[in-house]
Parts: sequence; structure tokens; C-alpha cells
Amino acid sequence: MTTPFFDFSPASMATLAAADVTRALAEDVGPGDLTAALIDPARHTRARILAREAAVVCGAPWVEATLRQVAPTATWTWLVKEGETCAADQVVLALEGPAQALLTAERTALNFLQLLSAVASRTALHVQAVAGTGTHIVDTRKTLPGLRLAQKYAVRIGGGTNHRIGLYDAVLIKENHIAAAGGVTAVLQRAQALAPQARFIEIEVETLAQLDEALDAGARMVLLDNMDLPTLQEAVRRNAARGDKKAVLEISGGVTLQGLRTLAETGVDRISIGGLTKDVKATDYSMRFQDL
Repeated sequence: MTTPFFDFSPASMATLAAADVTRALAEDVGPGDLTAALIDPARHTRARILAREAAVVCGAPWVEATLRQVAPTATWTWLVKEGETCAADQVVLALEGPAQALLTAERTALNFLQLLSAVASRTALHVQAVAGTGTHIVDTRKTLPGLRLAQKYAVRIGGGTNHRIGLYDAVLIKENHIAAAGGVTAVLQRAQALAPQARFIEIEVETLAQLDEALDAGARMVLLDNMDLPTLQEAVRRNAARGDKKAVLEISGGVTLQGLRTLAETGVDRISIGGLTKDVKATDYSMRFQDL
């Protein structure tokens, strides 16, 4: 039986967003918003969310979940849709509803929007850098605790590809696993026997000799870790020589945006980058109210 991959359908994302928002509101609002209580509950207002910088807009399910939970009578219109690029100072969302509730919802909605837009925008930059090479940009498990699925969704919105979701759905054999299990061949055989439900089994290699051993042992996905350019080129050549028994090759380690295209032009299939989700700088959004 194969372990199911997470379902990133709109319905599943709405369910995920609702759960994330519930936790976020408990953290931020707690038993009540003391400051918003200063506003007359009957006061109605219009508001706009605008981007202070160009970005790939991402996070609509979380913004909408926040509004549904805090301001259920509010209405809204997205002026820049999920996955589209906005310009600096462009209004991305127009809102109308109770002023008190919108004020309470403001920070939670913006927190999700700014984080997920940042991930999508950073991913899009990397995807653009390798356009036309056939190489996929892939995320990692270096995510914010509790927000992994949200960030992996944002990677998708930015045009990237998801790696494994967690330790439970795929096997990634690294240096310490190889050492503890007794070598490349031994650990691959053990993985193939013990984890038939895994979506994939991938093994990390650091040398061409390890690559050859992995391919001889039937590896179908290989992570080339911290190899220099000539070694990467030779690895791709050796793998291609295997014909229909070749593996999917992935690069990881020391990857920068500036050197990304050169790496992609070696002919590797995937480049995984922890910085897509780990080192993001939040996109600058603000909410502006009218008729208060």
C-alpha cells in the first residue's frame, strides 16, 4: 500500500487553513481583543489590503479563513488572484464589514499573507532562474514548525515542486544512515524491503564511487550532495549511460540563486533549496481602513 501524498486540492487547503487560523487566533486574540472593543460593534467600514512591494500573492485560503472565523458577515473581493504577481502599492484585496471584527482579524490575516507570499515569491525567483533547463526547484523539510503544509502549498503557488512532506511518506537516506546501516548497498536493500509504501526512496551520495554503487544497487533517486561542477557533470554523464535504469538526480547543498542556472545546466533533474521556506523575508502588506 502506498502512503498517500497530501491532497493540495482547494477543499483540503480550506480545511488546513481553518485549522491554522484557529490556532493563530487563539494565540493572538485569546479571550478577546481589548483594543478593538473601543470601536462600536455596529460600525461598518471598508478596508483594503495593499502590497508595499512586488510579490506573488499567496495565502488567500488563510485570509478568508480568518475573516470567516472573526468577521463572518464581511464580504471581500480579490483584485489580484492567488498566484498572480502584484506591483508595489497595488491593492490586492477589498473588504467590507464590521469595523471591530476587521480590526481583530487584521494581524492574523496579514501574518499568513506576508509569510506565504514571501515563500511563493522566493520560489518563483528560483524557478525563473532555471526556466528552459528542465530542472525542477524543490523544497525541503526546513519549514516553520506547525506551518509545513502551508509553506509547501506556497512553494507550489510559486511554481516549485514539493519534496517529501515529512519522515512518514518517503525515504531519504543520508550520510549517517549509510554509516549506521553498513554501506550504500546494504542500506538501499533494507529500505526497499522495509518501506515498500514510501512514495520514493532517495539516497545521498558524496562521491562518484558512491553514485556508482547506488546505481548498481538499483537506486531510482539520488541526491548529489555538495559536489563541485566537474563532478556533477560527470555524475550526470554516468547516470545517463544507464539508459532506462538511470535515476532521478537531485542537487543539494551550497546552492545560491546566482549559481543556480549553471547547476541546472549540468542536466540534473531537481535542485532542492531549504532557503525557499527557511530564510524568507516577509512580504510587506498593510491594511487601510475607510469610514472609521
